[in-house]
Amino acid sequence: MKVKFTLTMDKVTVEGKDIDSIILDWESDVDYNEVLAISHNWISSQNFLTQRMSGLTHVGESSLTIEPLEDY
Repeated sequence: MKVKFTLTMDKVTVEGKDIDSIILDWESDVDYNEVLAISHNWISSQNFLTQRMSGLTHVGESSLTIEPLEDY
């Protein structure tokens, strides 16, 4: 199914520079199990973003929204 991801990060530090807010959104074709795995990893992994994004060393508040764009 096609879904839209929106990642919002506030008070981030990237390569030593402080940034108030970053919003990234993208669309992807994923199946239902992948959506569940992404959601689970997001909720259960400490430092989820800083472990996956080069140069990112600090994130204040963050949220990940997953919105279906078409029925599966």
